[in-house]
Amino acid sequence: MSPEQSPPTRWETFHDGPSWQHYVERFAELHHSGADVDGEARFVDVLLARGSRVLDAGCGTGRVAEGLRRAGHDTVGVDRDAGLVAIARFRYPDGRYLVGDLLTLTAAELAEAGVVAEFDAIVLAGNVLVFVAPGTERAVLANLAGLLVPGGRMVTGFATDRDYQVSAFRVAAAAVGLAVEHTFSTWHLDPWAEDADWCVTVLRKAPSVTG
Repeated sequence: MSPEQSPPTRWETFHDGPSWQHYVERFAELHHSGADVDGEARFVDVLLARGSRVLDAGCGTGRVAEGLRRAGHDTVGVDRDAGLVAIARFRYPDGRYLVGDLLTLTAAELAEAGVVAEFDAIVLAGNVLVFVAPGTERAVLANLAGLLVPGGRMVTGFATDRDYQVSAFRVAAAAVGLAVEHTFSTWHLDPWAEDADWCVTVLRKAPSVTG
């Protein structure tokens, strides 16, 4: 199913025209100012062995994937928004950025682009989960979990004041075979609190069982 056939995402509904341009310009200013935009990448990096295969799911303009690439990981960024992917490719020409729908992304699609869909980690930073189409959150998690190696990690971060609640997220994660390892209220490891503005979660796929 192509992005045109999938249900419209919250991102497409709320970030159109001037709002989309404002988002792009805001991160362009941060990029050019030398501001620290690598907090998410540093967080994920410490979880991984050097050279891990990482999918930045909902990569936007590419900053998290680039931070992890510079840290020595084999990264690829995927986003449904072709305009954001074009910016990522221009800004970080040494990286790999693909247009794709997280709801329907397949190993075959990735293979066509020369990417082996056996990821040690998948990152959904920057409110990705609360920007997918309403009602598809569990399906997105399930689809992406299928691209993780056994024992692989999924790292998510989203604001707690959106339509998608932390409780629903935890139920969905468990339903698709992802166990919660850690939960924080920021990317800087601040302890989780039920009234936190942000929820950062490290999930782990069950390791394979050999007899």
